[in-house]
Amino acid sequence: MKVRKVRKYKVIGIMSGTSLDGVDIAYCKFTLRNKKWDFSIQAAQTFSYSTEWKNRLLSTPLLSSEELLQLHSTYGKFLGQLCNQFIGQNKIKTVDLVASHGHTIFHQPKNKFTFQLGNGNALYAATGLPIVYDFRGLDVALGGEGAPLVPIGDQFLFSDFDVCLNLGGIANLSMEVKGKRKAFDVCFCNMALNYLSAKAGKEFDKNGAMARQGSVNPVFLNSLGKIYQAAKKKRPSLGREGFEKEFQHLLDDESIPLNDRLRTVCESIADEIARSIPATQEKVKLLATGGGALNLFLVERIASKLSSNTKMMIPSKTIINFKEALVFAFLGVLCKRNETNVLKSVTGASRNSCSGILIG
Repeated sequence: MKVRKVRKYKVIGIMSGTSLDGVDIAYCKFTLRNKKWDFSIQAAQTFSYSTEWKNRLLSTPLLSSEELLQLHSTYGKFLGQLCNQFIGQNKIKTVDLVASHGHTIFHQPKNKFTFQLGNGNALYAATGLPIVYDFRGLDVALGGEGAPLVPIGDQFLFSDFDVCLNLGGIANLSMEVKGKRKAFDVCFCNMALNYLSAKAGKEFDKNGAMARQGSVNPVFLNSLGKIYQAAKKKRPSLGREGFEKEFQHLLDDESIPLNDRLRTVCESIADEIARSIPATQEKVKLLATGGGALNLFLVERIASKLSSNTKMMIPSKTIINFKEALVFAFLGVLCKRNETNVLKSVTGASRNSCSGILIG
C-alpha cells in the first residue's frame, strides 16, 4: 500500500530521560521543502515528577511481572493526561501525531530486549490522538543497541553542525564520518551528577556551583576512566544497569568530599567528550544540548578540553531543554511516512529500519 506523503506535520513529542528531571513535551511543526526538513518548536513544557512518581520509576525494576504490566498502562495513561493538559494550556487545535519515547526501565541489548514504560494503547485511550511509541525494540531485535536514536534528527534537522553533543542523563554525540552518520554514548553525565547532588538534598547542582568548589581527586578520576576505557572497545549503549553495577559504588565513596566527587565527575565527563571527537585540521562546529548544557561549570570544563579549532555552540534554552522531545516527534513523522528513522551505522543493527508502533 502506497503511503501518502504529506509535507507538513504538527506533532507532539514526549520524552522522559534517565535523569528523572521530568516529562518533556514539545509541540513541533515540520515542513519538507526541496528534500530538506525545516522545524519549529511552537510550545514546550517540562512536567516535573512528583516524589511519588520518582520513587515509583526508581523502584520499577524490582516489580513483579504483573505489577510492571499494570504500571506500564498506568504510566501510559499518565502521559496521556499530561499531553491533554499541555494541549489545553497551550490552546493547541491541530495535532497530527503524538510520538512518545516513554521511560526506559530495562535496556539490555546483549540479551535482546529493551523496555520503555508507557503503554501506547493507554496513551491513545487517554488522548484519542494517533500515537507512535516503542522506538527501540525493532532495532534491538535486528541486533542493534537500540540507541542512540537522536542522530537521525541531528542529520536532518541540525546538519549545520559537525558534531551534536547531548548532555543528558547519559552524554552521547553524533557526527558524519566518511559520509555515514556515526554516534555513540560517551559517558554518564546528569545521571551521575544528579545522583551526587541528591546526597546534598538537591535535585541537581545548579550551574555546577558545588562542583566548582571542589577539587579533582586523581585516584577517583582514574577509576572512572578505567570504566570508560573498557567500554570503548565495544562502544555499547549505556543504561541504568551499567550505572548501578559499575559506577554507583564509586560515587558512594564517602571518604572523598562530596564537592570533590562532583568536581571529579565533571572533569571525567569533559575528558571523555574531548577524547571522543576525532582530531582534525578543519574547523569543527559543535552543538551542545541537554540539561548539562545549562551547567555553566561543566560547559567551561568541556570547552577547556576541546581542541583550538573546535567551537562549542550553546543554542536557545528551548532547544537545550527540548531537543530530544523534538527529535522523537520527528522520528514519529518518519515512522508515519514509512521512512527510515533508525540508522544501522549508529546502532550496529543488521539494517536500517522504520521503528515505532503506530496506533490510530
